Amino acid sequence: MTIVAVWCRHKDDNIIGIGPHIPWRVSSDFKRFRRLTEGQNLIAGEKTYESFPNRTLPNRKIYVLSFNPKYEVSDPENHFVVTDINEFSGFEGVLYLAGGASIYKTFMTDCEGFLPDIVVDSVYQGELNPELKGNHVDITPCVEAMYEKYRKISKDYEEDNVITSVWLKKGDFIDQSVIRHILNAIENKGENNATVS
Repeated sequence: MTIVAVWCRHKDDNIIGIGPHIPWRVSSDFKRFRRLTEGQNLIAGEKTYESFPNRTLPNRKIYVLSFNPKYEVSDPENHFVVTDINEFSGFEGVLYLAGGASIYKTFMTDCEGFLPDIVVDSVYQGELNPELKGNHVDITPCVEAMYEKYRKISKDYEEDNVITSVWLKKGDFIDQSVIRHILNAIENKGENNATVS
């Protein structure tokens, strides 16, 4: 099993949301996320799942991590409710963490056995939407864990005021095909052109 955390955070304060909203609108960031996760397995919390258009993303298996075993998903053939992170033990394949903050914190700081192998760290350089009201949601503990336990293996990719880089967990072997897929999705290139620095 390979676990990949994918997030976009605000520079300096690591905010990923204000209330239930992403406090910026950058279409290329969502497109990059779609390229990264196309055909993959996603783990999302309830709020993140409900933020997907029509509570789905085509051509993906979505695992909704929820305390509610009766939580209803929009596509029972491709979306699944998981109430215990240990249900992922022995999972074969690649799991992409799609958020929100509680999902990132669970994997990055609370469960050492499920520490992601790869972090796709996107950092929005612009201003937060001043019209949004609500609690600021940040992932500072996750970013601190990334700096401590991971090493950066890519250059910085900049697009539309978002800087993206790829980090690998120190000391572990990572499936090179997964790294190639991630770098190609970020670079928006064909499947055979990426290299690891």
